[in-house]
Amino acid sequence: MNRPPLPPFTRDTATEKVRMAEDAWNSRDPARVALAYSPDSRWRNRSEFVEGRAAIEAFLTRKWEAEHEYRLIKELWAFEGSRIAVRFAYESCDGTGRWFRSYGNENWEFDADGLMRRRIASINDLEIDEKDRLFHWAQGPRPEGHASLSELGL
Repeated sequence: MNRPPLPPFTRDTATEKVRMAEDAWNSRDPARVALAYSPDSRWRNRSEFVEGRAAIEAFLTRKWEAEHEYRLIKELWAFEGSRIAVRFAYESCDGTGRWFRSYGNENWEFDADGLMRRRIASINDLEIDEKDRLFHWAQGPRPEGHASLSELGL
């Protein structure tokens, strides 16, 4: 399976890959998101280690059962060859109605087919008041023209 854009990345193709990932994660569809990863993809997400598409799909299913009203913005940080580094922030609400903004960095490595074979994520959570939310679009992809992380000062 081929998943363009393919490495080696340029600034434009790395930016495109980041936006494609953001849009997929904002779909909150674990099966769709898992298809972007190689069958043997390895993750470190916070302190959890995940390996393979089935485990990624199960992880994302658990994640989005707990994180309601999930909205994510990713931004390219750096790229070289088959690697991309991103920073991101997302907002979500837990089952008790508490809101969080989670900040993080990810390091991605892709195979020759453009599938992510490695994802290393470091994430911190900040509890916020609902009135302090910044991500208000309808469920799904962030609308074109919506402020980026840099534009929001995040």
